[in-house]
Amino acid sequence: MSLGPRINDAILGLVTLEHRIDPYFRDSFNAIFQRPLVNMVQFFLRLLHKNPETKLCQEIIEPNEQELATAITEQMKAFTTREYKGRTAERAGNTKTYGVVRAEFQVLPGIPDVFKKGVFAESKTYPAWIRFSGPGPLSPPDVADAGILSIGIKVMGVAGEKLLDDEKWTQDFLGISSPTFTTPNTKENVKLQREVYANTPVFYFFKPFDSHLLDAAMQGLYARMNRSPLEVQYWSCVPYLCGDGLAVKYSVRPTSSYKTKIPWDPPADWLRQSLAMRLATEDVELDFLIQPQTDPRRMPIEDASIEWSERLSPFVPIAKIHLPRQRFDSPEQLAFANVLSYNPWHTTATHRPLGNQNRARKLIYTQLSALRESMNHVQHVEPNGSEVFPL
Repeated sequence: MSLGPRINDAILGLVTLEHRIDPYFRDSFNAIFQRPLVNMVQFFLRLLHKNPETKLCQEIIEPNEQELATAITEQMKAFTTREYKGRTAERAGNTKTYGVVRAEFQVLPGIPDVFKKGVFAESKTYPAWIRFSGPGPLSPPDVADAGILSIGIKVMGVAGEKLLDDEKWTQDFLGISSPTFTTPNTKENVKLQREVYANTPVFYFFKPFDSHLLDAAMQGLYARMNRSPLEVQYWSCVPYLCGDGLAVKYSVRPTSSYKTKIPWDPPADWLRQSLAMRLATEDVELDFLIQPQTDPRRMPIEDASIEWSERLSPFVPIAKIHLPRQRFDSPEQLAFANVLSYNPWHTTATHRPLGNQNRARKLIYTQLSALRESMNHVQHVEPNGSEVFPL
């Protein structure tokens, strides 16, 4: 192993060490310091990132966007092909599956009229499959992972013409357990993917003359040794339409203050085990919320490193996610989890993804999904909620 990956692994070893002691202090640290530190980091990000947007819901498409999306796609395809040659290919992002669980997505009655668009147009309950996962691009033991979790919500039985033609009746919502994304835009994401391929992703954040320390700080303030995928808040990080002219972000938040105790030496699949333990004994509910864009300068469309202020625009509850008590760890259901494809472009035009990273995802996610299916010799599956698996 060359020097670069050795240094990278040594730094990640310190992250693993922090994760082992994290459960003993992190809740108190977050309660006192997280918000002030986030505000400080965001202050400097706003100083450095000049926002040219002047109108609500304004997309600014750069002339080289397609080339950047292609570069990200090809780099991630090369990584996937190299890492999974001769074995089951995993997703290049949101890689480690903790579980795909059955749920109901219940649009609430009485929501503000401005949000009654598309899937939110009427109070209705839809079946859903929810995937809880880790960041990737590899699947180390949970204590050694980056500490940012992912959620993918596939709502089924949604009528309307979709922006991708591989699924006809689904609406996907995606999020991670940080309010901002790892990279601000696709130009910087190309740099990150090159470092990932070189096995030196840490270098993306700490290069002396092209550092991304503020992005690292934002991720670090939300990364931790997590108790359970059911006990964190998720954010979409990037915006979406909600009807003509309204840009929104999404969030998923626990309704309970339940806290699972983490063992000192957690097993490699601790997050799957904690998810299974909770759902084996009780139903769980999560809130699904919408945050509308109200200020084009303070709430940019194209910069995913800038947090949309909840002081300027609070999140509004729009739906309940009900997870019934269940088991989800049969071999058949785990295999089903691996053939599902979550893509923000599984949507109608009413909820079209916005911003350069979302636009790039259409190519990235579609081609990487096709590559993984080809490597694993499986076909794309569009679920409908009627799937049944052995207990």
